[in-house]
Amino acid sequence: MNAKVKGYILGAVAAATYGMNPLFTLPLYKEGMDPDSVLFFRYLFAIPILGIMLKARGRSFKLKQKEVLPLIILGWLVAISSLTLFQSYNYMEAGIASTILFVYPILVALIMAFVFKEKITLQTVLCIFLALSGIGLLYKGGDGSTLSLVGVSLVMASALSYAIYIVGVNRPMLKDVATLKVTFYVLLFGLSLFLVRVDFGQSLHIVDKWYLWGNLIALAVFPTAISFLCTTQAIQYIGSTPTAILGALEPVTAVFFGVTIFGEALTVRLSFGILLIILAVTFIIAGSNITTQLVRFRKLFPRLPIKKRGH
Repeated sequence: MNAKVKGYILGAVAAATYGMNPLFTLPLYKEGMDPDSVLFFRYLFAIPILGIMLKARGRSFKLKQKEVLPLIILGWLVAISSLTLFQSYNYMEAGIASTILFVYPILVALIMAFVFKEKITLQTVLCIFLALSGIGLLYKGGDGSTLSLVGVSLVMASALSYAIYIVGVNRPMLKDVATLKVTFYVLLFGLSLFLVRVDFGQSLHIVDKWYLWGNLIALAVFPTAISFLCTTQAIQYIGSTPTAILGALEPVTAVFFGVTIFGEALTVRLSFGILLIILAVTFIIAGSNITTQLVRFRKLFPRLPIKKRGH
């Protein structure tokens, strides 16, 4: 197998494993586990895994004083993105939420344009129009009902907070910090938010069946460690742009599990809306200089299935 084929396979595996969250989380929700507890354990179990990876590569855990505050802020940005995404699942189907979330590269391009004065190209404008058209098609749910404005606002807030994180992590202050070290500390500081959310353990839901602990560990291993490793290796084999474009498999995988496992509806209109968003993001990645930023860090907030409640 040549390097290019291996790179594409690794990139596909990275995106696909990220869509495995629902498989491991569904039994946890059936047992009454809440999102804060799942996120707490996922971050908690992922930290030592990434710590071992960091040590195995001979990296130091040491941080410069000027790096601590930016990493705390970035950790909370990722954690907030997790929470807002979780809350959006209370108002819409997980597959649709995950697809709307995928507009974050376009938000990165807009932040770079308006804050850092990067030129907005005609291609960027067309991609924004495509993405908004796709969201417009998704705005009516699979059963014909209009999506909750609160739900859409929450998932857009999730995408925006993650886009701000991506821009922040590539600023000069952290540019020389190894990606794996950044990931480790983002998880560590992000965990502090969930520690507060579970009242320092007072309201933490602890599972009482051994196989459910297996599910929690699997959440830390597959969508976090394996996905992260496959991403970094794919970049080495095929480069940043193809790896970032392969990320389009993430919402596709989320929709697949949503339809096959959770019984979410998939109409022709919804399919076309999803396709427009994926095309828009693919074009903006392929035609701009934000690609390296997008692949420097794998998304760590999981897409978890929360059954839709009454609005």
